[in-house]
Amino acid sequence: MKKNWNYSRIAVKIGSSTLTHENTGRLNIRRIEKLVRTISDIKNSGTEVVLISSGAIAAGASKLSVSHRDRSLAEKQALAAVGQPELMRLYERLFAAYGYNVGQILMTKDIVDDPHRLDLARGTFTKLFELSCVPIVNENDSISTEEIRFGDNDTLSAYVACVARAELLINLSDIDGLYDCDPHKNPDASLIDRVECLDDVKSFAGDAGTGVGTGGMVTKIRAAEIAGAAGIPMIITNGADPEILYRIVDGERIGTYFVPRKEK
Repeated sequence: MKKNWNYSRIAVKIGSSTLTHENTGRLNIRRIEKLVRTISDIKNSGTEVVLISSGAIAAGASKLSVSHRDRSLAEKQALAAVGQPELMRLYERLFAAYGYNVGQILMTKDIVDDPHRLDLARGTFTKLFELSCVPIVNENDSISTEEIRFGDNDTLSAYVACVARAELLINLSDIDGLYDCDPHKNPDASLIDRVECLDDVKSFAGDAGTGVGTGGMVTKIRAAEIAGAAGIPMIITNGADPEILYRIVDGERIGTYFVPRKEK
């Protein structure tokens, strides 16, 4: 990875398992506050940031005091409808404390499949950056159908990085990076710090992720494939301490770095 890279624009994705408390599934306010403070400071340094944030269903469940359990599609969509504005109000209040406004963008996959709608979305991102706003993106879970769903925010984040013309995609997860086997089951698992050929590591992906999140390592590798094809590198790292973003934008080698096509 290049040292002291001066990124002009980065995309940061944070998943539900990282945004919530493990034991309750409710939003981890302290972690979200630190994430917002760090992103604001990175913006102060001159780097634009687009945030792809999960958490709408968790926020809805918290507001309505719905227990964490298996839910039907209709219930998930209803919780997302309630939770998304809650989540945005929280982000709006926290970013305002550091002098930044936020803009909400809810996407479905048909946007990136349609050239005209894709161009409109790109124009929205461009204008939000010009206005010094922080675009906050989530899938439009409350109305998405199977035909127009990204299905997980890892895949969404890769497309957002492409649409927003980010120079780096950072995937803040609940794991330190990609391992050669499941570190929860094998204490001898080794972290892979650099991936140049995705075909070499797809067998390491394992199953889907936590009960709170919708993805897992499989979807993260798919995201690296999408971003990499557009020339955008991706990093998977642990988001338990969002200040890790400082080290990444300073060029420190952290987590797993997926080499994009143009660097190979």
